Amino acid sequence: MNQSFYIGAVGASQQLKRLNIHGDNIANLNTMGFKANRSDFTALLYQDHRGVEDDLPMGVGARLLMTSKNNAQGPVEDFGRILDYMIEGDGFFALVDLATGQVTYTRNGAFVRSGREVPNGEVDENGEPITELTYFLGDDEGRFVLSDVGGLIEVPDGDSIDPLPVGIFDYINYDGMTQIDDTRYLPVDKNGNLIYGTGKLLQGVVEGSNADLAEEYTKVIESQRAYGLALKMVQTSDEIETTINGLRT
Repeated sequence: MNQSFYIGAVGASQQLKRLNIHGDNIANLNTMGFKANRSDFTALLYQDHRGVEDDLPMGVGARLLMTSKNNAQGPVEDFGRILDYMIEGDGFFALVDLATGQVTYTRNGAFVRSGREVPNGEVDENGEPITELTYFLGDDEGRFVLSDVGGLIEVPDGDSIDPLPVGIFDYINYDGMTQIDDTRYLPVDKNGNLIYGTGKLLQGVVEGSNADLAEEYTKVIESQRAYGLALKMVQTSDEIETTINGLRT
């Protein structure tokens, strides 16, 4: 089979992956704290063929090497919610799932009051601890925001709330962080040790998605065109092979 057939087939499959990446960015244009993904390609194996004077490199296609994050800060969004928080600069909010103990990190500061039953220090007639509903700062999905000293943050009653001690945490290197969902991440070994973030905490505003519609739409069109050209290469290679086989008969 002609080598161009395989180059076209690989190119089509990789452009489809690129299309999915930028389509996901567009789908998250309104997701608070979302960081757009970028697609990084690399050339596949090259072969050297003898030329008149020098060896001539002959490529055999390209593939999607990795996706990387655009960690640029997103726009400031003001929805008039007092429990919204934003980090201006570097750093993450930390969210803890008390059921599993897992701590994840996010730039999405759209927080809410989350209720949890906690002991009040008294016991009933059976010696069982008496609990009462207490409200803490959470993410509306069962996880709680950690303070600057690593504890839960109790939210007082009332419409006017002073800035809460929301913690800002950071890593030296963001490369390779595991993405749990659209806005939450888990660190890996190469990210280094957890440190205090240097970003500034803002109350009453939240960070919007940093995906740019014009840029993402342009890349979607590029991927669609490249995908079509790759399939055309496959079709043409097949027609050439068919013609050659017909001449043999």
